[in-house]
Amino acid sequence: MKKRTLLKKVNKMFIFDRKNYRLMLIGLLLIGLGFILMSGADANTNPKGIYDKNYFNEDIFSFRRIRLAPIFIITGFIVQIFGILSAGEADNEADNEKV
Repeated sequence: MKKRTLLKKVNKMFIFDRKNYRLMLIGLLLIGLGFILMSGADANTNPKGIYDKNYFNEDIFSFRRIRLAPIFIITGFIVQIFGILSAGEADNEADNEKV
């Protein structure tokens, strides 16, 4: 019996539930993936990887950098917010006990 009550006390010490932490981790991974997709050579780097002030790299306006990466980043922030604001299972059990 002591182990069960000890485990319940330990579980209540955490602010978020396991589901919340998973959602926040998924959101963080989406944000990181978005920034990785957005990275690449700058506007004045030629295909050989050498800086050339007379060369303009059109790749900075690619679909991956302009459309896809920001979608991943915004989705990651939405998942983060949902992970923080969603009620965990412990909160639902506490609400049921009050009734």
